[in-house]
Amino acid sequence: LAAPVLSVSSPTCDSIAVSWKAVYLASGFSVSLMRSDGLGRMLKENTTNTSLTFTNLDPGALYTIKAYAWNANRIPGDDFTYNQRTRPNTPADVQVAFSSGALRAIVSWMPTEGALTYSVTASSGLLKLTCNTSSASCAVPSLQCGSEYYISVTAYNDAGSSKPTHAVSLETIPCAPVNVSIEEDEAGHLSVSWSSVSLGNYYVVFVKSDDGLEVHCNTSHPQCHFQSDCGFTYFISVFAYNKAGQSPLGDVFNYTTAPCCPSDLRAAFVSSDTVQVTWAPVRGAEAYETRAVGWDGTVRCNDTATACTLSALQCNSRYRITVYSFSEARGSNTSCASKYVATAPCSPEIKNISKEAHSVISVHWQSNNKEATYVVTARGEAGLWRCTSSGNSCILINLPCGSAFSVSAIARSPAGQSLPSYSVPLETAPCCPDDLILTQVTQSVTNISWTVGMGAQTYITTLESPKGQAKCHTLQNYCLLGCITCSTNYTVSLKAISETGLASSCTYRGYSSSACCPSGVKLYRLNNNGIRVYWQASDRTMNYSTDLHGSKGNFTCTPSSGRSHCDITELPCGDIYTVVVSPVADKGSKVTFCPKKIYS
Repeated sequence: LAAPVLSVSSPTCDSIAVSWKAVYLASGFSVSLMRSDGLGRMLKENTTNTSLTFTNLDPGALYTIKAYAWNANRIPGDDFTYNQRTRPNTPADVQVAFSSGALRAIVSWMPTEGALTYSVTASSGLLKLTCNTSSASCAVPSLQCGSEYYISVTAYNDAGSSKPTHAVSLETIPCAPVNVSIEEDEAGHLSVSWSSVSLGNYYVVFVKSDDGLEVHCNTSHPQCHFQSDCGFTYFISVFAYNKAGQSPLGDVFNYTTAPCCPSDLRAAFVSSDTVQVTWAPVRGAEAYETRAVGWDGTVRCNDTATACTLSALQCNSRYRITVYSFSEARGSNTSCASKYVATAPCSPEIKNISKEAHSVISVHWQSNNKEATYVVTARGEAGLWRCTSSGNSCILINLPCGSAFSVSAIARSPAGQSLPSYSVPLETAPCCPDDLILTQVTQSVTNISWTVGMGAQTYITTLESPKGQAKCHTLQNYCLLGCITCSTNYTVSLKAISETGLASSCTYRGYSSSACCPSGVKLYRLNNNGIRVYWQASDRTMNYSTDLHGSKGNFTCTPSSGRSHCDITELPCGDIYTVVVSPVADKGSKVTFCPKKIYS
């Protein structure tokens, strides 16, 4: 019989299946199997079928298979020989080591007899990674963080593959935490939070300040709290950990805290509406903003220097001054303390100046600060005069007459001194002349002269009696008054008037005009060297004196009171005499302007 043509395969690691096509006139078949290396015993099977399977074979071993057919007389035909290897056994003692730095798994196992190659499969969900090798270990690269892989090993030879090993579970390192948030809950307290990551058992947060100091926090919660200082930049890293190791380095975050508040804040007024603010430099500040907040608004000043001048402040106001520090990274520190200052009072406004009495001036102003004391100053060439009040008026006394002043007021309070008010001109009335002299020039004309009154430009002098009035208005310091009545008592007054019209009324002691000259003077010759003089007395109680003046001598005759004639004898002959009859005052003075008579 012809030899059967075998078709051989190894369906499992311990079996070989043999099949063939029917042979013409064959009644049965004989199939034998033996390890090609001669080890073990030979297996032989007789069958009338066209297939059979040998089991309980050695995995991965090479077997020699021989088959032949026989006829009805059991005469064997030609045989057919075929070599077939069984599939390899499942690898044993699978070990998995994880390399966290390279994110790869190192898988090893015990070699399996008859295996030519091995395939390692790492499965995580729909993701599968494989590694093929002919050795007993393999590295599976490119694993993903935060994943759990199931790793199995399959052996291969020319007969096929073994069953995969039982999957070994491998948890990779967790991924770097994401959604890291850094907040400053309050000054000095940093809160770092993040999203929980898969396979992360605990977390470590490292915080390093820009001065080199580093602190860390271990926690199983997705949040950590740290103490912080103003003006520092902190570099923050968050790592997740599990038994596989540390997560990869994620983003390194930097957080700059708000700059420190300026210290040693000082405010000093350089003028009534300008304050200079100074402070000590602070860490983290790149610029400063100074704000003065008052009822009328806010005054700002921005500078990189540690000083600022706030001007145009409202007088008589209270301001809250705050210096804010700025940094480009964090902005402003809004928790800085304030300092309160008060500006000086506003300048008073003089409303009225009035004359209360001689050398007494009352100054009125509008008061705008209840705590202020007001000082009024009258300044002129004559000197300075001041008065002080906490109200809205005060009185300047003993101002000299005939002087010009500039009157201003200032307000003083614990906050400072105001600017002076606008000056108001003040002129005191002219001074009355100290001396006034009246000299009767003729019986009806009197000359009045006086010393110059300070501040006076013109003068009005007046002599007044029941019989009439004589008046003179002049720029000079003297005046001739006519229409004077003899033997009359006058009141004397003078008004000194300034250039602006201010006047001082000056009163002096009374003035009596000279006695009236006698009238009707007549001359009678008594003898060759004598003369009698007659007159009509204007006042019978008045004494009169008769004076004769000639080239050969002067002669006087004074009759007793009440008489109206006088005899003068022993006159030298041949002379021309001037004869004057004059009233004689009580003190013996004579009127010098009575009319003269000529006697020869």
